[in-house]
Amino acid sequence: MLPGGLLSGGGGRGGGLCLLRWLGVRLWSRRGTLVFALLWFGSWLFLNGLVLVHRSILSDYCTDDKSKRILQRLCLEFGEGSVTGDMCEDLCVLGLVEYKRCLYYENGKKVIEARWRGNPIILKSKLENFSSYEPLGILDYQDTAEELSPLDVVFYATMEVRNSLGLAEEVEDEEGGGGGGGGGGGGGGSNSSLARLWGQKLKNRDKSYSRAELASLWSLLQQEEYTFLRVLQDLSTHVAKVLGSCGHFYAVEYLSAGHAWDQNIFSLEDVAVSGLQGQGQSGAGGGARGRWTTREMVHRIALSFLDMVWHFDNDFTHKLHLCDIKPENFAIRKDLTVVAIDVDMAFFEPKMRDILDQNCSSDDDCNFFDCSSRCNLNKRRCSPRRRNSNLQVICEKIFRPWFSPTLLGAKAGLPLQVELQRAVQECSETEGGGDDKEEDGGRGGGGGGGGGEAEKGGGVHQRLLNILNRLLQEGAASVEGGESWEGKGHVHTALNF
Repeated sequence: MLPGGLLSGGGGRGGGLCLLRWLGVRLWSRRGTLVFALLWFGSWLFLNGLVLVHRSILSDYCTDDKSKRILQRLCLEFGEGSVTGDMCEDLCVLGLVEYKRCLYYENGKKVIEARWRGNPIILKSKLENFSSYEPLGILDYQDTAEELSPLDVVFYATMEVRNSLGLAEEVEDEEGGGGGGGGGGGGGGSNSSLARLWGQKLKNRDKSYSRAELASLWSLLQQEEYTFLRVLQDLSTHVAKVLGSCGHFYAVEYLSAGHAWDQNIFSLEDVAVSGLQGQGQSGAGGGARGRWTTREMVHRIALSFLDMVWHFDNDFTHKLHLCDIKPENFAIRKDLTVVAIDVDMAFFEPKMRDILDQNCSSDDDCNFFDCSSRCNLNKRRCSPRRRNSNLQVICEKIFRPWFSPTLLGAKAGLPLQVELQRAVQECSETEGGGDDKEEDGGRGGGGGGGGGEAEKGGGVHQRLLNILNRLLQEGAASVEGGESWEGKGHVHTALNF
């Protein structure tokens, strides 16, 4: 019995072990299947998410191939007679527009660097495709285009520009008459400014416009930045110049933009040898020298910023508000004139008030990028009048980093530099908006009820002008006396004085 019992007992234990192994395999198999399913599902989610992210990145990514295809499509539409413009033939037939590279592409907005007849330009369009713009409704009627007179075109363009700029009819008429503080271009009503939208042909045109001309003009007028630049470029030196157009693309002068990461902000190499020969500006050190020092260039750029602020505040019937002030949105010409090159976030007073007039629970709800107002907690409504000013934001975001004591080095303790730092500090803390009690009405004739704050802002503006001009005089005297700081090997400012 013992052997048999042992055999029997051993068989039981063996069967139990087999059963346990079988159960373990089944349990592992189920657990492994579950883990495998979870891993597979997670991998599927990850890969699909990666594909979606990859597609979204590529869709808004500047590529030469895509940019060239967009221009080829534009030339195809030109060949079909759908679009036209004063640079279409050079672009599509004569090959005088040379593609260089894509600079920016987001949500359809395309910015391309090119050369036109050997000169660098920037090609822009708010939307990628011509068909994405709203067509001019009147073109739906057969032969209507041939029946439109030049005055009819001016009328339709006027209405679209007023809508784009947020100006009422009487506002446009006043601006055409040159209200304000010396804003260039005097006038004969709205036609004097709107004629610039399509060059002189729009004003002195004997024959009617083609459908392609009307459709192309209409696509351009739907782009707020184009409208701003076209209307203002003959009224102010502080906006980029529109050089031509083809269909919905327009060309502006090429200017090197500023950079926040560069302590110089602007590239000064191209203007370092422009000098002052023959100019002899007051306080600039005379015209005998043919080269600006870095110190002079910085002060001249700052003065140009102040000039731009004054003109935008006073040259038009309504203030022009800049709501996105950063180095990348400005450039300088070789004569150191500051130019606004991105005005997508620029608004005249009436449109600015419409934007700010919204519900709120605190002042934080009344901020629109760099433009802000106060929240009336009783009405739970933002004041439509802007609280800060262009000058205040420029002092805060441009001048303070430039003239920081940390970056000025050994020169930070000089009396004029200390005075400049204090003026910049005061400027950045001085609100430039009007009295909140004044809730209606715009700003007439370049004036405006700014109250004490506006007067204070004007005082700070004048102080900055005086200090910068004195610094230019001091710098010129220092160079003429052989005491240039640059020759001593010091790094005194953010601009490497």
